[in-house]
Amino acid sequence: MHIALIEPEIPPNTGNITRTCVMTGTTLHLVGKLGFSLADRHLRRAGLDYWPYLVFYTYRDFESLYRFYQHNGCNFYFFTTKAQKAYTEATYKIDDFLVFGRETAGLSPEFLARWPERCLRIPMKAGLPRSLNLSNAVAIVLYEALRQQGYPGLQ
Repeated sequence: MHIALIEPEIPPNTGNITRTCVMTGTTLHLVGKLGFSLADRHLRRAGLDYWPYLVFYTYRDFESLYRFYQHNGCNFYFFTTKAQKAYTEATYKIDDFLVFGRETAGLSPEFLARWPERCLRIPMKAGLPRSLNLSNAVAIVLYEALRQQGYPGLQ
């Protein structure tokens, strides 16, 4: 599986996602302008000693990532509070990308307009001004995707 974070802003979230990726054998893709340095002590502290085990890549923009992987038979799923379909309605494959936006703004409207059929949401209580923490959202969706595949490589 692949997790793509578009312009993540909060070091501890990315650190926690790092830990989740390492413990599930998932590749992390960091896209665009990061709200921190990869050498940031808060990022490193949140990721603890998992960093040496992480497979990750950085990209200037999403198009760079998309162009590289679009023909590899993988799907890209985009997670947003604005989607109609729940994340449990998708059928995930081992090489699919789970794409998440910035903590403060989510994915840009361009993603939603370009791939409306690939936009999914995590059901949450209506009427609240915020959504789930990014690292929690990534864990929820990733573990559903892995569950559908029988947790490949996990014990």
